[in-house]
Amino acid sequence: MISVAARDDSARGPALGYADPLGEPFLRTRFAVPARPATFVRRPRLTTHLDQALDTPLTMVNGAAGAGKTLLVADWAARLGRPVAWLTNEAGDQGPGMFWAHVLHALHGAGTPLPAGSAGGPCTVDHRLLARLADELSGRDRPAILVLDEFDRQTAPETAEQLEFVLHHAGPGLRLILVTRTEPLLPLHRYRAAAAITEIRNQELAFTPEEAADLLARHGLRLPAQAARALVERTRGWAAGLRLSALAAQQSADPETYLKEFEAGRGTIADFLLAEVVGRQPPETQDLLLRVSVLDRFGPELAEALTGRPDAGPLLAGLCRQNAFVEDLGHSWYRLHPLFGEILRIHLRARSPGLEPELHRRAAWWLRAHGAVPEALAQGAAAGDWECAAGTLVDDLAIGRLLTGPRADEFTELFSALGPESTGAAVELVRAARALAEYDLDHAVAHLGRAAESPATGAAGAAARLSSALLESLAARLTGSPDGAEQAVAAAARLRHEVPARLLARHPELTALLHTHLGSARVWAGHFDTAQAALAEVAELPGDALTELPREDCLGHLALIDYLDGRLDRAASRALAATDATRSRGGRPFPGAGLGQLVLAAVAVDRDELERARALLDEAAESGPGTGAPDPVTEACRALAGGRLRLALGDPAAAAHAADPAVTAREPSPWARANTALAAAAVLLAEGRTGAAAEVLDGIDGLPGPLCAAEAAWARLAAGRREEALETADRLCADARTGPGVTVRATLVRARAAAEAGDPGTARKLLARALLEARPDRLRRPFLDAGPGIRRLLDTPPLHGLAAGWLHGDGSGCPSLLVEELSGREREVLGRLAQMMSTQEIAADLYVSVNTVKTHLKSIYRKLGVGRRADAVRRARERGLL
Repeated sequence: MISVAARDDSARGPALGYADPLGEPFLRTRFAVPARPATFVRRPRLTTHLDQALDTPLTMVNGAAGAGKTLLVADWAARLGRPVAWLTNEAGDQGPGMFWAHVLHALHGAGTPLPAGSAGGPCTVDHRLLARLADELSGRDRPAILVLDEFDRQTAPETAEQLEFVLHHAGPGLRLILVTRTEPLLPLHRYRAAAAITEIRNQELAFTPEEAADLLARHGLRLPAQAARALVERTRGWAAGLRLSALAAQQSADPETYLKEFEAGRGTIADFLLAEVVGRQPPETQDLLLRVSVLDRFGPELAEALTGRPDAGPLLAGLCRQNAFVEDLGHSWYRLHPLFGEILRIHLRARSPGLEPELHRRAAWWLRAHGAVPEALAQGAAAGDWECAAGTLVDDLAIGRLLTGPRADEFTELFSALGPESTGAAVELVRAARALAEYDLDHAVAHLGRAAESPATGAAGAAARLSSALLESLAARLTGSPDGAEQAVAAAARLRHEVPARLLARHPELTALLHTHLGSARVWAGHFDTAQAALAEVAELPGDALTELPREDCLGHLALIDYLDGRLDRAASRALAATDATRSRGGRPFPGAGLGQLVLAAVAVDRDELERARALLDEAAESGPGTGAPDPVTEACRALAGGRLRLALGDPAAAAHAADPAVTAREPSPWARANTALAAAAVLLAEGRTGAAAEVLDGIDGLPGPLCAAEAAWARLAAGRREEALETADRLCADARTGPGVTVRATLVRARAAAEAGDPGTARKLLARALLEARPDRLRRPFLDAGPGIRRLLDTPPLHGLAAGWLHGDGSGCPSLLVEELSGREREVLGRLAQMMSTQEIAADLYVSVNTVKTHLKSIYRKLGVGRRADAVRRARERGLL
């Protein structure tokens, strides 16, 4: 019976007896507001939200075990400044009668007047008493505040109905606050629709990094902001997890390292979760939790595949409703709290040794069958089932994901444990892709050969052959085999019709990579027009994470073609687009990495920006793969830019060495070979060996590329092959497709030939044309390398206006050609020239060899645009250098 008897305290209304309906005494601890520990962190964002409980009839604080629900409400209640009726529910309470006996005792203890009367036994309650209670509450001037902690222990629907009756009819006289792990059996939808409920849920209860840092500090632990964020990420802000971690870290010699690396499965956190969460579940639910712990996410069907239970769906939904550390991802997919998952996996290994790999294997095959490629790969790798993992990748046409895309490193790492015992075509293709990603060509070719020895049939066979064609195109590119790339891409084009269109649509990187490698191989072969067709198709693709790397690669190659055609501005624009994307992307280098910087370096040399060119060459070296077989086109461009820079710095021998690309290719590149020959010819011309230079130039087949042809024309003119030089120059000037980088050089050939033929008027007209063409691109280097005769013509008044402001000075006084600044040592040599010292005297005075002095003199003459000592001293005085 629930008896309501009179007590001495008549001012507080009728009193309750000191015993519940079973005759047991009311335990005071169940009605006391819990005390907060000294390390409690008050969180204003939550208490401010909880203040709304005074304005709504119902408040629900709903969160997982250890989320900090009770302490939050207790702190708020203690600071409220008015009585709060508090009841902590227990699992042993039996029936509505027992529940209402405790509720009435809590309300009475908070000073709420109660009606006289009685109710039935411990399992029943008189409806008339509930009606009188609601009526008594509704007449209050100030509402009674009732907190029911651990309300999830009340599972009887009848109790919930009775509570809803009292809450509804009490009106503004009652503010009910439920602290619970699950949603109560109240008509919450009605309260939500009427905006009559205040809710604080699990996600809001999670600690922020700042709050976590405060909690740790109260435990005497000072953690950097980044470490606090990492701890919050691992615990998902779970209050109990943070507190238990802090308590354990206090016992560690290195608390920061402990909090970063602690084993969740061993210690108080594991004890808490296993007791409070797992231990409260029936055996079948415990088994489900253990088995799904091997998964990052799971749905009912996948859980059924691992457990064999047809009721996995309802069990998962129930766990989620209970806040049992099972998080709802939407669309019937779930995941475990990270710490909970760690603990369950350790518990699984102890309880069922050997079961974990089998669960990974089942999950891998289920995920593969349902097209979940990344998850299937991860599960297959975890199970050591490389046939499943590799087959998943190949059958899905996802082999390119090992080479490009934001997850390339992750996918490659998944296969790091792939051992030699695994066999099969798919496994060999994965091995080949990993070898190519590391530029290990010998092993890659061997794996491709073994993959071809194990042909598959049907759609899977077509996918394997198409994957093989992609890898063969990359191998052909890296080995300098244009024919091999053409054959691989042609085979891929035939195979595209044998695989499902949906797969091709899902993998744009496959086509992008094929065209990129084909385009690069064509550039190596000097087939620039057909290379542009393949490269442009990829470069024009919209931004996509899977095609980003091929697009950057293609932009670099297109920039190189533009440069070799003499179109400097367009080359620089495309190269900048490639380098900007590369810098922002980071990650693993791709075959054409650094090509954009190399093109920009070559453009900088042509503009006489030599320090910028040097910096770009250094940057390109850092962008490349570093080890393994280099990309032929990239290395050829590195040789071109490096050779030009050293030639501009006045060191022909170093230029010839740098211009020889460090690459071994199956087929030579005509333009790369021509560039090497031109550098060698420059050395011979600098030594005055014009005949030998002409023989080197005769070895260039067909003068591949307009830029090579223009420079060969200049070299032939310097070697005394005037007619051949002019024939080439005339043809290049008449070609509308070539840019200023070519036509300016060709025009300078014609101007020099006219000047040497005693026709200065024609030479000046040609120089004027060259200046007009060169100015928009700031193309300075050809004029600086044109020799004293051309530079003397440029210093004449008719041409000075065309050169002022970009090639000359500001146009006032005596015009002078803008060239690279003299180095410190060159200034020392120049100073001694002005003192009329001989070469031998300068060498002795500076403690260097005579040859070193001669090298400095050549550089000084070139930079000042003169050919003799006296002219060098005069020009230096004009420029204020002496």
